[in-house]
Amino acid sequence: MRPAERGKLRVATIVGTRPEAIKMAPVIKALQATPCCECIVIGTAQHRKLLDQVFKTFDISMDVDLNVMQEGQSLSSLTSRLLERLDRAFAEHIPDLILAQGDTTTVMVASMVAFYRRVPFGHVEAGLRTGDLHNPFPEELNRIVAGTVATMHFAPTETARKALLTEGKAEGSIFVTGNTVVDALLDVASRPLRLPLAIPSDRRLILMTAHRRENFGRPMANIFGAVRRIVERYPDVEVIYPVHPNPNVKGAAHAALSALPRVHLVEPLDYQSLVAVLKRSTLVLTDSGGIQEEAPALAKPVLVMRVETERPEAVQAGVAKLIGTQEETIATEVGRLLDDPVAYRTMARSVSPYGDGKAAARIVRIIAERFRLRVHTNGAKPQAVPAG
Repeated sequence: MRPAERGKLRVATIVGTRPEAIKMAPVIKALQATPCCECIVIGTAQHRKLLDQVFKTFDISMDVDLNVMQEGQSLSSLTSRLLERLDRAFAEHIPDLILAQGDTTTVMVASMVAFYRRVPFGHVEAGLRTGDLHNPFPEELNRIVAGTVATMHFAPTETARKALLTEGKAEGSIFVTGNTVVDALLDVASRPLRLPLAIPSDRRLILMTAHRRENFGRPMANIFGAVRRIVERYPDVEVIYPVHPNPNVKGAAHAALSALPRVHLVEPLDYQSLVAVLKRSTLVLTDSGGIQEEAPALAKPVLVMRVETERPEAVQAGVAKLIGTQEETIATEVGRLLDDPVAYRTMARSVSPYGDGKAAARIVRIIAERFRLRVHTNGAKPQAVPAG
């Protein structure tokens, strides 16, 4: 049954990991508030506990729980399970449009199954590229596959739009909407928030996230060595590090840092707690993706422990900096911000090159226009947002 026959556009939204859930939550809520759309939330649970945390924060329930997560899963086995279970879910629910966000294995497989079933696929946060197929791994390939299949590309910035045009994507299929993470961030940051642990008011706080596959092994050891040097040099500095459950990260982190009293190794934080820590932090030290978009909106300098980033806008705006994974460089760059007030103020500016908090409304309006539906989204028209 097609939209005209059932009276609504049936949109399957696919979510597998915590970052996807955060960035898709505003889109799901916007679709659910749109009478002409029927939103089906399919969770693959590629990250089980972390996904459940985010759904609770945004009061979202899964309509379908594929529960693919297995201990010690390989990318190949995960991909195989996702192919089978997503295909079964699409066969049962017969969506008119499939939406997925970002660059995970869940997103790549969702795009493939959409292609096999000849269902239009919309890619949220489309067009992010480093140009290096192995960095980040496997995310760069995942988003290239999703971008190859997509019929609607929801690009967060003008830079992302240009990358898609360079690859030969049709101009009429690309829409610059801003990034939905800003929608989610502004929502949660406006709520009463509490830190997950007590930090004395006279302490400077570093929020650290480190979990990238390409940083496993020696790069991760360098990162942990730099953290040790930082807290030893600065007695007023404390570090909160939400440790990813991947054994390659968790074991190494606890072995290297658990004895340091001002380094707090905590379980992955729910999104409200993470935003609370982000608001309290002095700076962010990360190899993650989404936090490069969130921190600048709250005027927090970001030091990115990678050699490439698919989010160059914050770097170009001067509020983020690529510093690699060498121990000496990391320690030096953190020290520069802690020691030099001018350098700190230069980066600690409230700059949001990733959007204005209305990306989800734009996406729903674009979908409605594409499928010739009538929808009101408080004037959030499809339009470009500043690229920094």
